[in-house]
Amino acid sequence: MIGLLALTALAAPTWQDIVQPNFQDCTFVAQVVKANEKELRKISRDFAQSFKFTYMKAEVKEPFMVRLESRVEGTELLYMENGERKLYRIPKLRIGKVEDDSHSPGKQQTVLDFGVLTPSLFESRFDAVFVRNDRETGDYVFDITYKHPKYDDTTRQRVWVDPQKRYVTKRVWFAQDGHEMASFDYIDPKNESGVWFPSEAIVKDVDGQVAGITKYSKMSINTGISDSVFKF
Repeated sequence: MIGLLALTALAAPTWQDIVQPNFQDCTFVAQVVKANEKELRKISRDFAQSFKFTYMKAEVKEPFMVRLESRVEGTELLYMENGERKLYRIPKLRIGKVEDDSHSPGKQQTVLDFGVLTPSLFESRFDAVFVRNDRETGDYVFDITYKHPKYDDTTRQRVWVDPQKRYVTKRVWFAQDGHEMASFDYIDPKNESGVWFPSEAIVKDVDGQVAGITKYSKMSINTGISDSVFKF
């Protein structure tokens, strides 16, 4: 019996079993197809603001590079991340700001927000603990937290990952005080260059009400985006 339990423990999945090892970069267009401001505000005011854009061109690259260009009520905005630094720019209003999030990783976006996990996330920023296999779907369920003591952010994400396609099918976001903020369903994944990437994200508030739906289109994966695209 002891030997059987030991073998079971050794067989538990690790973060290496839930990442997309071939992912290098991706370009896509995000479009909000539903935004219920009342339900979005239940999540947070800042989160509700993120659904104001009519379109968004996204470029992401390993490790920790993000470039988002969008339009909100006729005004163009640029948001960029490179490592632990980020840039906001609104040319029309002559606004430009650079921030260092070295001690506030929860303020940054990563590929996890789009339903994808990559090795760099766990090599330098997150820890992952296997929770269980989902009885209904067979998905791996993991709790993801920021590395301690490197970060003191206690935000937690619980993710469900398809063990064959290795994309996040569901994510539940818990705030630093432990209360649930929102859940996300990632559906209709597309495969390109050996990488599975969801093409739709559905966010729900804590009452289970759909607060917003975003669709991703014009997706191109591993095209070799230059690092210069993310320099500021």
